[in-house]
Amino acid sequence: MLAPMPVHLREFGPAAVLAEVDDAAAALALATWARSRGVAADEVVPAARTVLFDGVRDRRALDALIEAWSPGEAAAPGGLVELPVTYDGPDLEFVAGAWGVDVAEVVRRHGAVEYVASFCGFAPGFAYLAGLPADLAVPRLESPRAQVPAGSVALAGTWCGVYPSGSPGGWRLLGRTDARLWDPAADPPALLAPGTRVRFRDAS
Repeated sequence: MLAPMPVHLREFGPAAVLAEVDDAAAALALATWARSRGVAADEVVPAARTVLFDGVRDRRALDALIEAWSPGEAAAPGGLVELPVTYDGPDLEFVAGAWGVDVAEVVRRHGAVEYVASFCGFAPGFAYLAGLPADLAVPRLESPRAQVPAGSVALAGTWCGVYPSGSPGGWRLLGRTDARLWDPAADPPALLAPGTRVRFRDAS
């Protein structure tokens, strides 16, 4: 049985608590579990190594709930979203060189992974997708691009992401998708909400 990992709690203002955990997988698992148990908080926001509980109405109840969490449990699988990608990004050759393969193999390897949206940040609808093996990590650009087109599919470190709108960015661009990542009228507005499983399909 896995040994429990520590969860450090910090107060943020009069009604928010930040739970610090070991990594993004633990943060997603804690957030998913807390929501499933009806945590008395207005918002539960996972991040890379934290979970923010905002609008906490009963601090003692929150403490007891988190104490009951078993950190070794993974988050329950979410729904699956498949994104068609045209692999024509300007960094394909760089990634191929970093991986020691050709461009066709980059496309195959990228599409062979089932990613999980760990958390959202940077821009509305931008999900940090976990799942790329550590030996395929790639560095960010030394100088970010002034403008990355909406729908760009990119890598940075072991993270994968899709830019929901045009913005500056320093990730390595593999291609593009026409999928709408952010729709304020939808429920939820983010297509790739935390917990969503994601597969990329070659539409080139």
